[in-house]
Amino acid sequence: MRSGAKVAIVGGIFTVVVGGVGYGAYNILDDLGGGGGGTESRSTSAEVKTGPVTEEEIGEASKKFLKAWASGDSAAASQLTNNAGEAGPALAAYREEAHVTEAVITPGPAVGSKVPYTVKATVSFEGRSKPWSYASELTVVRGLTTGRPLVDWSPAVIHPDLADGASLKTGEASAPAIEAVDHNGKVLTKEKYPSLGPVLDALREKYGEKAGGTAGIETRLESADGKTPDRTLLTLTKGRPGKLVTTLDAGIQAAAETAVKRFGQASVVAVRPSTGAIRAIANSPANGFNAALQGRQAPGSTMKIVTAAMLIEKGLASAGRPIECPKTAMYQGRTFHNLDGFDIPQGTLTTSFARSCNTAFIKLIDDTKDDAALAKEAREVFGIGLNWQTGVVTYDGSVPEATGGEAAAQYIGQGTVQMNALNVASITATARTGTFRQPILVDRDLDGRTIATAARSLSPNVSRQLTEMMRQTAAWGTAKAAMSTVGGDKGAKTGSAEVDNQETSDSWFTGFSNDLAAAAVVKAGGHGGDAAGPVVAAVLRAGP
Repeated sequence: MRSGAKVAIVGGIFTVVVGGVGYGAYNILDDLGGGGGGTESRSTSAEVKTGPVTEEEIGEASKKFLKAWASGDSAAASQLTNNAGEAGPALAAYREEAHVTEAVITPGPAVGSKVPYTVKATVSFEGRSKPWSYASELTVVRGLTTGRPLVDWSPAVIHPDLADGASLKTGEASAPAIEAVDHNGKVLTKEKYPSLGPVLDALREKYGEKAGGTAGIETRLESADGKTPDRTLLTLTKGRPGKLVTTLDAGIQAAAETAVKRFGQASVVAVRPSTGAIRAIANSPANGFNAALQGRQAPGSTMKIVTAAMLIEKGLASAGRPIECPKTAMYQGRTFHNLDGFDIPQGTLTTSFARSCNTAFIKLIDDTKDDAALAKEAREVFGIGLNWQTGVVTYDGSVPEATGGEAAAQYIGQGTVQMNALNVASITATARTGTFRQPILVDRDLDGRTIATAARSLSPNVSRQLTEMMRQTAAWGTAKAAMSTVGGDKGAKTGSAEVDNQETSDSWFTGFSNDLAAAAVVKAGGHGGDAAGPVVAAVLRAGP
């Protein structure tokens, strides 16, 4: 121990007091020295140990590191990692910037080379203190040059949500708190609706001052890029939140949260076609990347809504007109097939749409005489890629101009087409009403932002045909099973998207019921109706 340190052992936990700042750790009283390693200089011994770290080494290295960290000795702790240069400043900032003044760190049993632990800390700032508890883990590895067991350094050792370049800070909040409410005035919290966590953080960052609140004191996670909203981890003193009205619907949001929980990776969005109001946003996992609004994935056959609109507008097809649906179709050297090799003798555009026939759409490409036709339709009619201003950051879809086999793949939602659940829900809403209404999360009058508008609407005739084909898909096509529990005037489109190096395709589904449209994607969920379909159906059932 350093000179002047006092040690008190209480029930197997000891507290080290250094310079008036108390830290606690597991009952490890051995010398901090001898762990070596952070500088990765070569050992002076004749032989550098190699091979996997042993159980004994894992226990020894982890306990020494946690002891040094808990005692507030960031220099010693950093030398017990394989990257002292980064670990030292980060561990020092835990005290100096996050203002952690006391900590008891208790390791659990190792699982392989990983050691979980709990942190029970106290954060103090300007006379205010509050306890803070969380769990994290570390991994012990063998030093490349020393051969000694060392903690494999990453910021997540300090806190599980701390990424490279990010930091923990305690002080006045960067933006006043908000009390977000749905369009009916019901309060929305991340505790009740976990998927809204990133959304509420973003709304607070952007609209906290406009909502009229005052800032409190908090411990927060600040991003490295300065663009991702701060995330509050601990509130020492609450500010006065300002009320922020959103377009969300608490009942539909609750249904969306429950629906996506069944899957490891899934997202769903619901919008109101008549206004563009976003009614629900849900992701699984809930507090990770907001894939529902910012994801970029091939949407599979849900893209056929756009393709069908383009073909009908060009006079190349209509809902009741016969078109070919062979088992396979080749376009400029690339072969496309239908699921399980089915064909539809004497079919129409409606039957091909409802049964999701790929080849029927591929065979009409040459007739368009315009490789950019689909990209134009997506942008000019459905508003894809028009820099949407929803109130938070979103990815607004992309259908780049393409030629050859790549253009053919786009017709069925593969290739370079990129969408997320928000984009596909909006496509369904546009097909339903004939006019693109940019999705919004907060009223445009709050900040005077410019809302994206499409160059033109679908004619009533084209919109009617698209809507009717979606109705047929829900009545007897590939969406029948999923939509059987949904009432009202309803329609749908299924999709599955092949992904490189993924054995099972992503499951996509979009549908409408009355004045609510929704779309979902389930990673590696297979056929659209199997996984994403029930998610959308659950959301639509919660609507008006």
